Amino acid sequence: MLESDPPSAPDVDDGARAAQAAAEVDELLDLAVGELGGGRRDGQHAMAQAVADALRTGEHLLVQAGTGTGKSLGYLVPAVRHAVQTDERVIVSTATLALQRQVLTRDLPMVTTALASRLPRSARIALLKGWHNYLCVHKVAGGYPADEQGTLFDVPERPGAAEHPPVAEDGDGDTARETLGEQVVRAREWAEDTSTGDRDDLVPGVSDRAWRQVSVTAMECLGGVCPMLAECFPEAARARAREADVVVTNHAMLGIAASGSPGVLPEHQVVIVDEAHELADRVTAQATAELSLPTIEQAARLARRHGGIPTTDLDTAAQHLASVIVPLPEGRFPRGLPSDVQLAVAAVRDAARTLLTALKPEAGTRDDGGRKMAASAMLVLFEVAERMAADPEQNASTVLWCARGEDRRGVPTTRLHAAPLAVAGLVRTHLLTGRTAVLTSATLTLGGSFDPAARSVGLALRPDAAPVGPAELATPDGSGVTPPGADVARPAAAAVVEPARWRGLDVGSPFDYPRQGICYVARRLPPPGREPATDAQLDEIATLVEAAGGRTLGLFTSRRAATVAAEAMRERLDVPVLLQGDDQLPTLVARFAADEPTCLFGTLSLWQGVDVPGPACRLVIVDRIPFPRPDDPVRSARSDAVAAAGGNGFMSVAATHAALLLAQGAGRLVRTGEDRGVVAVLDPRLATARYGEFLQRSMPPFWRTTDRDVVLAALRRLRGSD
Repeated sequence: MLESDPPSAPDVDDGARAAQAAAEVDELLDLAVGELGGGRRDGQHAMAQAVADALRTGEHLLVQAGTGTGKSLGYLVPAVRHAVQTDERVIVSTATLALQRQVLTRDLPMVTTALASRLPRSARIALLKGWHNYLCVHKVAGGYPADEQGTLFDVPERPGAAEHPPVAEDGDGDTARETLGEQVVRAREWAEDTSTGDRDDLVPGVSDRAWRQVSVTAMECLGGVCPMLAECFPEAARARAREADVVVTNHAMLGIAASGSPGVLPEHQVVIVDEAHELADRVTAQATAELSLPTIEQAARLARRHGGIPTTDLDTAAQHLASVIVPLPEGRFPRGLPSDVQLAVAAVRDAARTLLTALKPEAGTRDDGGRKMAASAMLVLFEVAERMAADPEQNASTVLWCARGEDRRGVPTTRLHAAPLAVAGLVRTHLLTGRTAVLTSATLTLGGSFDPAARSVGLALRPDAAPVGPAELATPDGSGVTPPGADVARPAAAAVVEPARWRGLDVGSPFDYPRQGICYVARRLPPPGREPATDAQLDEIATLVEAAGGRTLGLFTSRRAATVAAEAMRERLDVPVLLQGDDQLPTLVARFAADEPTCLFGTLSLWQGVDVPGPACRLVIVDRIPFPRPDDPVRSARSDAVAAAGGNGFMSVAATHAALLLAQGAGRLVRTGEDRGVVAVLDPRLATARYGEFLQRSMPPFWRTTDRDVVLAALRRLRGSD
């Protein structure tokens, strides 16, 4: 267990209170688990005790709770008890909609019911999402103009940011394609019946473009002057949150708060972050901005249409910007934007500032929906351009890069992006300071240490913290590893201000990993190269899948590799092979779980969150160590910053990224105490490279081997016994 500077010696009364609280939490957890019909789990009780102690002392807690621990109840029971007894509001944040639903619709109501008779009153609970997740009754009633082009406020396609399916499904599970107009009509019909206005309650769902026609962002909202304020769904959700003891939200909302908008969350004294290993990446994604010709043109179009003002200067600036960025190579600008691009962005900024002034309502008048939409779009444009046009010396903490893609119409588009070099300071300042934080995940340690996770959220290390890796890989402050998202522009000693008190606790897992699983590293294979899959890899996959009788989850580091492997196995083997992209992911996972011989191959979405217990998944294949792409602009910038500070950029960024994904991917194998199987890594570097031990220590402690014959025999025995 790692912890910050040891607390001062407790007095007798404090010790008595701690003992009383421990006994009470133990009893309450037993009540809650009994309500579910479950049994006692020592790790769950250890977690609940640690959470209760953190809430009592104000010390931050990082707790790793392996699969099967029951971590949701492990933090919800002490959280509900604390919130009701002290009248201190608790925020609970999850990274995925699936876990959010589980917490809100099953775990939290059950805990409040089980504990109600033992607490002074029943706990009040509420759900809080971003503004755009709720229906706008004023817009549906015609208060805002239709906007089929989309705006700067469209929800960005970021990893994990949007989990809503792009198409609807009928009752038989077959994909039913709808036109945009049909989806909008269905959403408007639903608006007449819904009591929540919550997008997730619209089943089947609709695309982001369709949802855009019935929702607004917080910036577009008319606020207190809206004629339908009394019926406003997002405002009602916020009112409930302000009265609740426990508020369930998501990492995207924490990202908004961390970016400098703390008012998006109600006042609270405690924040519990589940799936905390994803927090730094979610905050980074939320703080990433984009500038392109289509976004500028859309803001100008809204200003002309709804503001009635000419946009000549902005139009000219937009065309000039396009002329200088289109020839740019893709990639990062390590020394800031080229001078001609910086000047072009500054011209966009200046033109947007002028239009923003012109769009302000005159004294004594009120914005209508269209004008507010135009002003809000122009404000976002101005803020993005101002951020990108800043002087490079003053903008050293921002990563800038150029990327190409296609818009909704398939037209090639060049975009400029800006992201923070580090988010640890943002998280610490806006989310943790003045509060008690509990961060939990099944994969919170890297290389056996909590230090990387603590650094990623801005918590200081102990001065005597031991290095994680070999001495030659240690960073200057002796921490060994600096995680993605940490403050890496300077040595950690310079970044630490008033060290925060925290401790780390690994409560383990109820599973016997060495007896339930094998980690096989295919040391005999050549190291992977540029090709998506070598012949030797494909031969290895075929041999392993055949021995397992199908029942394989294939985790690949690129879509191309997954496609090549799936097509090859379909030709070679007599088992069904599903490929991510053939259908919606939930449908594919359901088919994989329902038919034992079936295999499922895919990329990043399958590495986390897939839960298929039982004989349907006896083999998990990892094609190669999941290092980030070397041209990833944010991670490469962070790696360079670590190197500039005298550390090892590869270990600090690439290796920690790979360790986290390997831990998540390997965790797909054992989901219950009865599961058995093999995790096969087809990358010999896991066994031969000096960073391999660090990566393996981040994975579940399976029995390790490089002997293929032993693994094939084990898979055949499993196949015969199921």
